[in-house]
Amino acid sequence: MIHLSLPALSDRPLDVLCLGAHADDIEIGCGGTILTLTTVREVRVRWIVFSASEERADEAARSAERFLSAASESTVEMHSFRDGYLPHERGPVKDEFAALAADYAPHGGPDMIFTHDEADLHQDHALIGALTRESFRDHLVLGYEIPKKDGGLHSPNVLMPLSEAAVHEKVGLLMGGFPSQHAKPWFTPELFLGLMRLRGMEGCATTGYAEGFHARKVVLDG
Repeated sequence: MIHLSLPALSDRPLDVLCLGAHADDIEIGCGGTILTLTTVREVRVRWIVFSASEERADEAARSAERFLSAASESTVEMHSFRDGYLPHERGPVKDEFAALAADYAPHGGPDMIFTHDEADLHQDHALIGALTRESFRDHLVLGYEIPKKDGGLHSPNVLMPLSEAAVHEKVGLLMGGFPSQHAKPWFTPELFLGLMRLRGMEGCATTGYAEGFHARKVVLDG
């Protein structure tokens, strides 16, 4: 197993952009990684959710604050595009991405971006992944996984080992942060733990847990 490390930055925090179609997507897809990064180094995080009703926006904002409690700096943004209809609102959603890319342009953009995998079978997820690629062509883009009854999970090519503490904190924050989702049969600790356990096995994680990502393109410097 080949291990790659993020660069050490002595002059500024690591700049991370997290993008999610819906409330809870970011937490499910990369919550353990965010908890890990923010506790081991200086990290600046911008966290954006594109589709959140009033009830879900409140949940999502509080959840993001908990996941980002150890970040050096953080910004949380909520949009109210209609759940399930993002492809039908592609123009306005793309406008948000254009504005986002323009915000980053003066200083080169984020060091890494967590977003949806473009191959995700949920139409909203796939659009956010595609618009991320279109808007940030020269950046480290990591597409995270969202388990769903439609299936569609496939083997990731990037794995982030997680400590048991990060794993259980992620699951605890998810279950405590989104009571509106408890009626859904898939929104369970067992499902979240099971996926992280599978990825941990694939990544030979010493704790047995990891999160998986799909990298669009990575260039190695020798």
